[in-house]
Amino acid sequence: MLARDWFYSERGRIGLDALVAARSAIYDHDDSGSRARATLTKIGVQPGWRIADIGCGTGMLACEAARMGAQVDAVDIAPAALALAENQARDSKVAIRTQSAGLLSFALAPASFDLVVSEFTLHHLPDFWKAVALSRMFRVIKPGGRLFLRDIVFVSAPDDAERTVEQWAEFNTKNHDFPRDDVVIHMRDEHSTFGWVIERMLTDVGFTLVSADYHAPLHGTYLCRKPGVGEPPMQPCRSSVGRR
Repeated sequence: MLARDWFYSERGRIGLDALVAARSAIYDHDDSGSRARATLTKIGVQPGWRIADIGCGTGMLACEAARMGAQVDAVDIAPAALALAENQARDSKVAIRTQSAGLLSFALAPASFDLVVSEFTLHHLPDFWKAVALSRMFRVIKPGGRLFLRDIVFVSAPDDAERTVEQWAEFNTKNHDFPRDDVVIHMRDEHSTFGWVIERMLTDVGFTLVSADYHAPLHGTYLCRKPGVGEPPMQPCRSSVGRR
Protein backbone atom coordinates (compact mmCIF):
# COMPACT_ATOMS: atom_id res chain seq x y z
CA MET A 1 0.00 0.00 0.00
CA LEU A 2 1.24 3.49 -0.79
CA ALA A 3 2.30 5.69 2.09
CA ARG A 4 -0.05 8.60 2.68
CA ASP A 5 2.68 11.10 1.81
CA TRP A 6 0.91 11.52 -1.55
CA PHE A 7 -2.31 12.62 0.17
CA TYR A 8 -3.40 16.22 -0.39
CA SER A 9 -2.54 18.49 2.54
CA GLU A 10 -5.52 20.64 3.43
CA ARG A 11 -3.71 22.15 6.40
CA GLY A 12 -0.89 23.21 4.12
CA ARG A 13 -3.40 25.41 2.30
CA ILE A 14 -4.84 27.16 5.34
CA GLY A 15 -2.47 30.12 5.26
CA LEU A 16 -2.83 32.48 8.19
CA ASP A 17 -5.48 31.15 10.52
CA ALA A 18 -6.77 34.62 11.32
CA LEU A 19 -7.20 35.29 7.59
CA VAL A 20 -9.30 32.15 7.19
CA ALA A 21 -11.54 33.22 10.05
CA ALA A 22 -11.85 36.71 8.59
CA ARG A 23 -12.84 35.33 5.20
CA SER A 24 -15.41 33.05 6.84
CA ALA A 25 -16.88 36.12 8.51
CA ILE A 26 -17.16 37.82 5.10
CA TYR A 27 -19.43 35.01 3.92
CA ASP A 28 -21.58 35.23 7.07
CA HIS A 29 -21.57 38.87 8.12
CA ASP A 30 -24.62 40.03 6.15
CA ASP A 31 -26.65 36.97 7.02
CA SER A 32 -27.79 37.55 10.64
CA GLY A 33 -29.10 34.00 10.52
CA SER A 34 -31.90 34.74 8.04
CA ARG A 35 -30.29 33.06 5.03
CA ALA A 36 -29.31 30.04 7.12
CA ARG A 37 -32.84 29.72 8.54
CA ALA A 38 -34.36 30.03 5.08
CA THR A 39 -32.03 27.36 3.72
CA LEU A 40 -32.72 24.92 6.55
CA THR A 41 -36.46 25.53 6.35
CA LYS A 42 -36.49 24.94 2.60
CA ILE A 43 -34.62 21.66 3.05
CA GLY A 44 -37.21 20.62 5.62
CA VAL A 45 -35.02 20.21 8.70
CA GLN A 46 -36.85 18.60 11.59
CA PRO A 47 -36.11 18.45 15.33
CA GLY A 48 -33.89 15.49 16.10
CA TRP A 49 -32.14 15.44 12.73
CA ARG A 50 -28.40 14.84 12.77
CA ILE A 51 -26.66 17.49 10.70
CA ALA A 52 -22.99 17.93 9.80
CA ASP A 53 -21.83 21.37 8.68
CA ILE A 54 -18.47 20.72 7.02
CA GLY A 55 -16.50 23.91 6.58
CA CYS A 56 -18.73 25.60 9.14
CA GLY A 57 -16.81 28.89 9.26
CA THR A 58 -18.20 31.10 12.01
CA GLY A 59 -20.97 28.60 12.76
CA MET A 60 -23.95 30.65 11.60
CA LEU A 61 -25.79 27.77 9.94
CA ALA A 62 -24.74 25.24 12.59
CA CYS A 63 -26.22 27.38 15.35
CA GLU A 64 -29.43 27.99 13.44
CA ALA A 65 -29.81 24.24 12.91
CA ALA A 66 -29.30 23.67 16.63
CA ARG A 67 -32.00 26.27 17.38
CA MET A 68 -34.34 24.19 15.20
CA GLY A 69 -33.71 21.16 17.40
CA ALA A 70 -31.09 19.39 15.31
CA GLN A 71 -28.02 17.61 16.67
CA VAL A 72 -25.16 19.39 14.94
CA ASP A 73 -21.54 18.55 14.22
CA ALA A 74 -19.66 21.67 13.11
CA VAL A 75 -16.43 20.86 11.27
CA ASP A 76 -13.73 23.28 10.14
CA ILE A 77 -10.03 22.94 9.52
CA ALA A 78 -9.22 26.43 10.87
CA PRO A 79 -8.99 26.63 14.67
CA ALA A 80 -9.81 30.35 14.59
CA ALA A 81 -13.04 29.65 12.69
CA LEU A 82 -14.01 26.91 15.13
CA ALA A 83 -13.38 29.27 18.04
CA LEU A 84 -15.78 31.77 16.46
CA ALA A 85 -18.37 29.01 15.96
CA GLU A 86 -18.04 27.93 19.59
CA ASN A 87 -18.42 31.53 20.76
CA GLN A 88 -21.51 31.97 18.61
CA ALA A 89 -23.04 28.77 20.01
CA ARG A 90 -22.33 29.93 23.54
CA ASP A 91 -23.84 33.36 22.87
CA SER A 92 -26.87 31.73 21.24
CA LYS A 93 -27.24 29.24 24.10
CA VAL A 94 -27.27 26.23 21.78
CA ALA A 95 -25.17 23.08 21.79
CA ILE A 96 -22.99 22.06 18.85
CA ARG A 97 -20.14 19.57 18.61
CA THR A 98 -17.03 20.94 16.94
CA GLN A 99 -14.29 19.06 15.14
CA SER A 100 -11.02 20.44 13.77
CA ALA A 101 -10.81 18.73 10.40
CA GLY A 102 -11.23 19.29 6.69
CA LEU A 103 -13.17 17.76 3.82
CA LEU A 104 -10.61 14.96 3.52
CA SER A 105 -10.05 14.32 7.21
CA PHE A 106 -13.37 14.67 9.09
CA ALA A 107 -14.21 11.71 11.32
CA LEU A 108 -17.97 11.10 11.22
CA ALA A 109 -19.80 7.79 11.52
CA PRO A 110 -21.02 6.19 8.28
CA ALA A 111 -24.70 6.44 7.36
CA SER A 112 -25.51 8.51 10.46
CA PHE A 113 -26.54 11.98 9.19
CA ASP A 114 -29.86 13.17 7.84
CA LEU A 115 -28.19 16.18 6.25
CA VAL A 116 -24.68 17.28 5.37
CA VAL A 117 -24.10 20.93 4.52
CA SER A 118 -20.97 22.39 2.95
CA GLU A 119 -20.84 26.02 1.86
CA PHE A 120 -17.99 27.81 0.07
CA THR A 121 -15.46 25.14 1.05
CA LEU A 122 -15.15 22.61 -1.77
CA HIS A 123 -13.27 25.05 -4.03
CA HIS A 124 -10.24 24.78 -1.77
CA LEU A 125 -9.58 21.33 -3.28
CA PRO A 126 -8.38 20.39 -6.80
CA ASP A 127 -10.94 18.45 -8.81
CA PHE A 128 -9.71 14.93 -8.01
CA TRP A 129 -9.87 15.71 -4.29
CA LYS A 130 -13.28 17.37 -4.66
CA ALA A 131 -14.61 14.01 -5.84
CA VAL A 132 -12.92 12.24 -2.93
CA ALA A 133 -14.50 14.72 -0.50
CA LEU A 134 -17.98 14.28 -2.03
CA SER A 135 -17.61 10.51 -1.80
CA ARG A 136 -16.73 10.85 1.90
CA MET A 137 -19.85 13.00 2.44
CA PHE A 138 -21.96 10.41 0.63
CA ARG A 139 -20.76 7.70 3.02
CA VAL A 140 -21.76 9.54 6.21
CA ILE A 141 -25.30 10.40 5.01
CA LYS A 142 -28.14 8.02 5.86
CA PRO A 143 -29.99 6.35 2.97
CA GLY A 144 -32.63 8.88 1.97
CA GLY A 145 -30.63 11.71 3.55
CA ARG A 146 -29.53 14.90 1.83
CA LEU A 147 -26.53 16.98 0.87
CA PHE A 148 -26.76 20.76 0.52
CA LEU A 149 -23.74 22.17 -1.29
CA ARG A 150 -23.05 25.81 -2.12
CA ASP A 151 -19.82 26.93 -3.77
CA ILE A 152 -18.04 29.27 -6.16
CA VAL A 153 -18.25 27.67 -9.60
CA PHE A 154 -17.91 28.68 -13.25
CA VAL A 155 -21.19 28.63 -15.14
CA SER A 156 -20.17 30.20 -18.45
CA ALA A 157 -17.86 28.84 -21.13
CA PRO A 158 -14.08 29.22 -20.69
CA ASP A 159 -13.86 31.94 -23.36
CA ASP A 160 -16.27 34.05 -21.28
CA ALA A 161 -14.27 33.73 -18.06
CA GLU A 162 -12.82 37.24 -17.98
CA ARG A 163 -16.21 38.95 -18.25
CA THR A 164 -17.74 36.55 -15.72
CA VAL A 165 -14.99 37.11 -13.16
CA GLU A 166 -15.35 40.87 -13.51
CA GLN A 167 -19.12 40.53 -12.93
CA TRP A 168 -18.45 38.39 -9.87
CA ALA A 169 -15.99 40.92 -8.47
CA GLU A 170 -18.47 43.75 -8.99
CA PHE A 171 -21.35 41.73 -7.50
CA ASN A 172 -19.46 40.85 -4.33
CA THR A 173 -17.94 44.28 -3.88
CA LYS A 174 -21.38 45.93 -4.11
CA ASN A 175 -23.41 43.35 -2.19
CA HIS A 176 -21.06 41.79 0.34
CA ASP A 177 -18.11 44.17 0.83
CA PHE A 178 -15.92 41.37 -0.55
CA PRO A 179 -12.44 42.87 -1.13
CA ARG A 180 -11.33 42.77 -4.74
CA ASP A 181 -7.97 41.37 -3.59
CA ASP A 182 -9.86 38.26 -2.40
CA VAL A 183 -11.20 37.78 -5.93
CA VAL A 184 -7.63 37.91 -7.22
CA ILE A 185 -6.46 35.39 -4.61
CA HIS A 186 -9.36 33.08 -5.37
CA MET A 187 -8.73 33.05 -9.13
CA ARG A 188 -4.97 32.67 -8.76
CA ASP A 189 -4.61 30.27 -5.83
CA GLU A 190 -7.86 28.33 -5.35
CA HIS A 191 -9.65 25.64 -7.33
CA SER A 192 -13.13 26.60 -8.49
CA THR A 193 -14.37 24.41 -11.33
CA PHE A 194 -17.31 24.33 -13.74
CA GLY A 195 -20.83 23.74 -12.49
CA TRP A 196 -21.28 20.83 -14.89
CA VAL A 197 -18.18 19.19 -13.41
CA ILE A 198 -19.64 19.44 -9.90
CA GLU A 199 -22.94 17.98 -11.15
CA ARG A 200 -21.12 15.03 -12.74
CA MET A 201 -19.10 14.43 -9.56
CA LEU A 202 -22.23 14.43 -7.42
CA THR A 203 -24.04 11.86 -9.56
CA ASP A 204 -20.93 9.72 -10.07
CA VAL A 205 -20.40 9.28 -6.33
CA GLY A 206 -24.02 8.11 -6.03
CA PHE A 207 -26.22 11.13 -5.27
CA THR A 208 -29.47 11.94 -7.01
CA LEU A 209 -29.23 15.59 -8.02
CA VAL A 210 -32.51 17.16 -6.95
CA SER A 211 -31.67 20.71 -8.06
CA ALA A 212 -28.82 22.84 -9.35
CA ASP A 213 -29.29 26.58 -9.05
CA TYR A 214 -26.84 29.11 -10.55
CA HIS A 215 -28.28 32.24 -8.96
CA ALA A 216 -25.41 34.74 -8.94
CA PRO A 217 -22.13 35.25 -10.80
CA LEU A 218 -19.96 32.21 -10.04
CA HIS A 219 -22.29 30.83 -7.35
CA GLY A 220 -23.80 27.34 -7.57
CA THR A 221 -26.21 25.70 -5.10
CA TYR A 222 -26.94 21.97 -5.21
CA LEU A 223 -29.48 19.89 -3.31
CA CYS A 224 -28.87 16.15 -3.50
CA ARG A 225 -30.40 13.02 -2.05
CA LYS A 226 -28.73 9.74 -1.18
CA PRO A 227 -30.91 6.92 -2.57
CA GLY A 228 -32.64 4.69 -0.05
CA VAL A 229 -31.64 1.07 0.47
CA GLY A 230 -32.21 -0.83 -2.76
CA GLU A 231 -33.26 2.35 -4.56
CA PRO A 232 -31.32 3.27 -7.72
CA PRO A 233 -30.30 6.90 -8.31
CA MET A 234 -33.08 8.79 -10.09
CA GLN A 235 -32.75 11.13 -13.03
CA PRO A 236 -32.20 14.69 -11.76
CA CYS A 237 -35.03 17.18 -11.57
CA ARG A 238 -33.28 20.55 -11.74
CA SER A 239 -34.25 24.12 -11.00
CA SER A 240 -31.56 26.25 -12.58
CA VAL A 241 -32.59 29.87 -12.05
CA GLY A 242 -30.27 32.18 -13.93
CA ARG A 243 -28.46 29.30 -15.62
CA ARG A 244 -26.88 29.96 -18.97
